[in-house]
Amino acid sequence: MRGAIGVIFGETNTREFRFVISNPDVKKGDYVKVWHDQDGWVLSQIISITRTSEISSPDVAMELVEGRSSGSEDIMVAKATIIGVRDSEGLLRAPRTPFSPGDRVFLANESLIQETLGLKSGDAYIGLLDGHDVRVYLDINQLVQKHVSILARTGSGKSYTTGVIIEELLERNVPLVIIDPHGEYASMKYPNSNPDEIEKMVKYGISPKGYADKIVVYTPANFAINPNADRVFRIDGINLHPREIVEMIPGRMSSAQEELLYEIVTKLRNEVDSYDIHDIIRAVEKSKNKARWGLITHLEALRDSGIISSEPVSIRELVRRGIASIIDMTGVSPEMQKVIVAYLCREIFESRKRNRVPPAMIVMEEAHNFCPERGYDRAPSTEIIRTIASEGRKFGLGLLVVSQRPARVDKNILSQCNTQIILKVTNPNDIRAISKGLEGMSSELEEEIKRLPPGVALLVSTYIERPIFVDIRVRRSQHGGESPSVIHRGRSERNDGILEKIFRRRK
Repeated sequence: MRGAIGVIFGETNTREFRFVISNPDVKKGDYVKVWHDQDGWVLSQIISITRTSEISSPDVAMELVEGRSSGSEDIMVAKATIIGVRDSEGLLRAPRTPFSPGDRVFLANESLIQETLGLKSGDAYIGLLDGHDVRVYLDINQLVQKHVSILARTGSGKSYTTGVIIEELLERNVPLVIIDPHGEYASMKYPNSNPDEIEKMVKYGISPKGYADKIVVYTPANFAINPNADRVFRIDGINLHPREIVEMIPGRMSSAQEELLYEIVTKLRNEVDSYDIHDIIRAVEKSKNKARWGLITHLEALRDSGIISSEPVSIRELVRRGIASIIDMTGVSPEMQKVIVAYLCREIFESRKRNRVPPAMIVMEEAHNFCPERGYDRAPSTEIIRTIASEGRKFGLGLLVVSQRPARVDKNILSQCNTQIILKVTNPNDIRAISKGLEGMSSELEEEIKRLPPGVALLVSTYIERPIFVDIRVRRSQHGGESPSVIHRGRSERNDGILEKIFRRRK
């Protein structure tokens, strides 16, 4: 048959086979197909390519490799793993009998790859199958209901990839609350203006687009620190429960201070209809308890932070269909960031349980700070994030967990993410953490993760049949996560002029 790229030889089984390559353009990672008498076209993937001068015997090699004159010549041999074929019910299964030596191998066509891998359905376009022109889509319902994690070492493109996912969710009007510790996502208001990326958009079939009408930026600090924010974010400070106050206190309280706080607030709740932080402080000042001075210090720190107010931002305002509410944490201390995340997660979860807000997704950058693994750190937000990870799918509340330190993210939360997007990771502890959380992670895949080029990610999902490598598409909107340049190139003339002036002064 014309178009064959090789011929199967040697021992075969129902899991893998080897074939002699007759086309020099064939490469590792290519998807191939072989005709099976009982099952039709079966999809496989090349997992390794080697060169050899011997294949069982020179006579067999010469017979299998058409056009080669002697067994002593350099021959390329590919090893392929069998993915399978869809049966009449749409289920993927492997052939029950192996291929035969002498069977021809062909490059797989796009429709066979999409159908077999489960890439035909989905509404979130994230890129192309690496090395192919096959589009990769994710199912948005699956993303929101069953959570996502994006893991990569610093500088490998995790925030950029997160932006791609956010764009797709905004295109489908999914409500988003984005925890943004470094102010990276407000730039998504504007179309991508990077000339190199605009040129690449032809390859991915997209065009520049800004989302100014869908993004609202909130600052828990103030407009002096974050002048580009749209609104100041404040927490409702009226009639706070003692537990809420304990969680919001930046420092750790002693047991005696907590007991006094519960006593004071319980008394206020019984005596007045409404109270705020000032009322609580005045009531503590009147107490004779020795713990009052330390408690007052904590309460004054909370008051002075400015985060609580009688004019808060409501959860219904934050969680709106078609709107991404970005909580830009620029200028906010790490301790207060954890307090804010704990509050937001708890209130959004409770509102979703009562159907007060539509189904939504929480995007959490630097997740290792807000839900750290035991032994690394502690955060008041960990428990509620664990709850959302385990129960959120029942109420239509999803998590998108983003981190450059997978080993430091709570393993229970990562294990609940049914879709994982993994870019380049090299730290051994992080590699181990990823391997423990993924079914079917092989040593070969671990090595591939260490060597991933920029822009390519390993995608693992319960509704895609096997891990695949994806060439993540460029962003439609502007990326705000680039590191500033320390040395600016291409300014030699200006620098020469400055040096000349310096030398003149010295003379």
